[in-house]
Amino acid sequence: METSNQFKQFESLEEDQLPIAKNKLHNWGHFAGLYAAEHVAATEFVIGATFVALGATTKDIILGLLIGNVLAVLSWTFITSPIAVDTRLSLYTYLNKIAGDSMTKLYNWANVIIFTVISAAMITVSSTAVRFAFNIPAQLDWYPTNLWFVMIVLCVGAVVVSIAIYGFTAVSKFSAICAPWLFVMFISGAFILLPALSLDVLGETLPSSWGEFINLGDQSIWTGVNSDGEPGIGLLEVIGFAWAANSITHFGLIDMALFRFAKKKSYGLTTSTGMMFGHFIAWISAGIMGAGAAVIIGKSIVELDPGDVAYYALGWSGFVIVIVAGWTTAVANLYRAGLAAQAIFTKTSRKKTTIIVGLITMVVACFPFVFSQMLPLLTYAGLLVVPVGSIVFAEHQIFPKIGYTRYFARYRKLTFSTPAIASWALGLAFGFGLNILNIMSFYYLFIPTWIFTILVYTFLAGKYGAKDKYPEEEKAESERNNNIKKFQEEKAEKEVVLIKDTSVFTKVLKVISLIVLVITLVLACIVLFGSETEIIYKENREIFYTYAFVCTVIYFATSIWALKRGNSLNK
Repeated sequence: METSNQFKQFESLEEDQLPIAKNKLHNWGHFAGLYAAEHVAATEFVIGATFVALGATTKDIILGLLIGNVLAVLSWTFITSPIAVDTRLSLYTYLNKIAGDSMTKLYNWANVIIFTVISAAMITVSSTAVRFAFNIPAQLDWYPTNLWFVMIVLCVGAVVVSIAIYGFTAVSKFSAICAPWLFVMFISGAFILLPALSLDVLGETLPSSWGEFINLGDQSIWTGVNSDGEPGIGLLEVIGFAWAANSITHFGLIDMALFRFAKKKSYGLTTSTGMMFGHFIAWISAGIMGAGAAVIIGKSIVELDPGDVAYYALGWSGFVIVIVAGWTTAVANLYRAGLAAQAIFTKTSRKKTTIIVGLITMVVACFPFVFSQMLPLLTYAGLLVVPVGSIVFAEHQIFPKIGYTRYFARYRKLTFSTPAIASWALGLAFGFGLNILNIMSFYYLFIPTWIFTILVYTFLAGKYGAKDKYPEEEKAESERNNNIKKFQEEKAEKEVVLIKDTSVFTKVLKVISLIVLVITLVLACIVLFGSETEIIYKENREIFYTYAFVCTVIYFATSIWALKRGNSLNK
């Protein structure tokens, strides 16, 4: 009875408002699959074309994306995952401990809006593939011009919401199935359309050397000239874009929501599956696919939407890749939006908040301007969120090292943290001020903004009580954390242990799914390396379109079947 009364305060809280229990932690494979699927996504078609329009050169793209994405992986590894693993809390919940209710609610509202719009953009991108299949006109205005397109968006969105409401485990399982196939298809798409580009520029189906490939890229893809006919961006801009593209999740600490489930801090390195395979390889592949599709159709790459590009690269499998790639990103971001909303409406379950946010997302997705403005959205969202990430970083990592007290605002029972709100406001003014003055490249603004906010917050926190000691409050906090662990251990003992599916038939299903991926890649290699003439190239391309789609159907059928067999053991 005593134990029950002791833990009653925790039973009334949503699971997502408490530190993640030890029995809920995941191995590195979950995160590798999650990041691979989220970042080998429908946006890659858009961003791949954007680099072409911005006028980067081939060498700058290859070297710049490599360096920028390595920096992004290191940011997750050394900034995000250590705090997430230490606290086992999402940023939304942790921020409440250090900044009070007022700022937390304001910040969570900002995140709900940001991730709702990003999810909506991904749903819209997925819908471009379906509209292409049904010959629905491209949606080029900011508002929808076709009722059937709206119906498609709502159907695609319903799938995204239905997956996101089941939480992190469902998101990671869905991503683990999609990630290997997405990677193979992006590589295959580049292999299929590279010969079309080579025929158009070099008069042969395959560049004969690395130098010829660079020459092909410079002439037909990354020409160094932007869409206005002026010199394009350089190496530093490419590095900065690749690094800043996800600043909202690593420097901004949004991905504490994911890494709180990680067993080790080093799992931040698993983001390399998304950055190296997704952003590095997929952005390059998307550029090749876009340029190749433009040659076949006879249009400029900037006039094509993802459905156009994917169809001419992969045939019917192209429709699937745009839909699935959009889903994987939309699901992860809708999960984040649901968490942020649940942190605002603490008495409402995360499932309910995710459903409500999901319905709003579906409505927003009906407006195509959201997807067309994806690039500015990501950069501005990053600049908006990064100062908050720096506040949390300062409190968690810097305060203990300089003798300041963590959670001083909580110990002083402040619902309004002047240091936090003032630092966020000053950080935003500083970052956007630098942008207005055009002092440096926009892509790097998140770095001085992050450093500036850390300095301001540390100074102000010292003035408002962080230098003081709170022994009684710290003792109470330590006891509360110990009680949470005991509560979760007691709860874990009552939970059913999951049974791992080791049956031969399930293993056979997994082997079949792997084999069809290999077959798909082999067929793509035949198109690239086995097409001596234009006639043979077109024949091989048609063969790939047919059998790659068959392999796609088999892959998802066997993978989902294997997953369901494993789940059925635990019902």
